[in-house]
Amino acid sequence: MDGAGGPARVRTGAVLDVGPLAGRPGIRVSGEIGVSTRLSWENALTELSRRHTDVSYVELSGVRFVDVAGVTALAVTAMNLPGGRVVVERPPPQLPRLLDLFWPSLRGIEVAPR
Repeated sequence: MDGAGGPARVRTGAVLDVGPLAGRPGIRVSGEIGVSTRLSWENALTELSRRHTDVSYVELSGVRFVDVAGVTALAVTAMNLPGGRVVVERPPPQLPRLLDLFWPSLRGIEVAPR
């Protein structure tokens, strides 16, 4: 995401679009979360945590791929929240699997099915 919330474009062609959710606290993300878009993803999560109150939503129906480091950034963000939780909606299939594998008892994230 650039300073105005636009897409992060990189030489590989990978794009990550991040924008606000209408009517509730959180972000809507589309594209790919990987090495070439990681900084944009981490910046979006940092901003999400700054605005977090009780529940923050992360809508991922437009995300085609997320790597282990991207899931790690999400888990670390949830662990560092002062309270409440992050509700992840419609994630790609690998995200819940990785959360269950590496953070099986993480209470700060709730995953809503695809």
